[in-house]
Amino acid sequence: MTSAESVAGTAVAAHTAVPTPPRKARLAAVQSAPVFLDRAGAVEKSCALIREAGAAGASIIGFPEGFIPTHPLWYHFYPASSPEAFEYARRLSDNAVEIPGPDLDALSAAAAESGIFVVMGCCERATGRPGTLYNTLLFINAEGRLVGRHRKIVPTLGERLVHAPGDAEGLRTYSTSGGGVVSGLMCGENSNPLATFALDAQGANVHVASWPSHFQLGAPMSDTIQMVTRALAYQMKCFVINAVGGISAEMLAQLPVTKTQRDYMASQGGGASILDPWGQFLAGPLPPGEGILYADVDFGDLVIPKSIQDFAGHYNRFDLLRVQVEQGGYPALTRTITPGIGTL
Repeated sequence: MTSAESVAGTAVAAHTAVPTPPRKARLAAVQSAPVFLDRAGAVEKSCALIREAGAAGASIIGFPEGFIPTHPLWYHFYPASSPEAFEYARRLSDNAVEIPGPDLDALSAAAAESGIFVVMGCCERATGRPGTLYNTLLFINAEGRLVGRHRKIVPTLGERLVHAPGDAEGLRTYSTSGGGVVSGLMCGENSNPLATFALDAQGANVHVASWPSHFQLGAPMSDTIQMVTRALAYQMKCFVINAVGGISAEMLAQLPVTKTQRDYMASQGGGASILDPWGQFLAGPLPPGEGILYADVDFGDLVIPKSIQDFAGHYNRFDLLRVQVEQGGYPALTRTITPGIGTL
């Protein structure tokens, strides 16, 4: 054997010894009602659902918008300045999640124990500022580490009365050990073509679309979810997890004011689904009720759709069209120190 043959043989042996990384995943979409305005109960329920999905072999799980402790649905029924709305808003702040804190610790422990990447919707309270809340998605990896936080860029309708606008720090993707590159947006953000393109450009191949249980009277939630995200999956050429809020008996008893509102609300709370990169259903949509939806996906199935159209790659003209993302927020106070003034 020549030295060249020996080197070549060694190279082949070394190459074949490298294991092929896993390219499959089981996705999970949660459709469930929050423990209404009860942070401790909502965290406990969330951890139970994480462990249930982990036991079922899921590697990525998406939760509804504002699942801890709830989404501010009362503004569909009560005037913004009414005593009822103010009281619900106070309870929302009292039960919001602060980061870091024991609530995140519990969620992280459940994620690590279950070996599952978690995208969790919550109402986040700015530390030390009880009136400043954000509509937030937390990204917790399978090792139980908080790797990202997305605050909804523009709150929608009644959310604007309790949620501050977020920034672009959370317009990011997160890699998983199984080949997934995860992104997430909430409700109306999934219709924002600039936001979804920014995530596509960072390689998202599993997108979590988080939704509340229902919209205002006359705007069917499930229809909207499927219309928006079937197009989104096709456009981004990715798998989409639609996680949808449910409606508990307590919510149905407390929130609607009229019989018409109560009948409408009782029919809502469905639509969780999992879509493939062609915009077709892999699982769901679920009818109203609670459950976890699963779908096994192969990331190799992204190749053909992306070879036809890859809007963040070959199927675009970046000499003509570009998106600029300004990451980071703006602090409330910036100190400017002038040398020689106010110093000893």
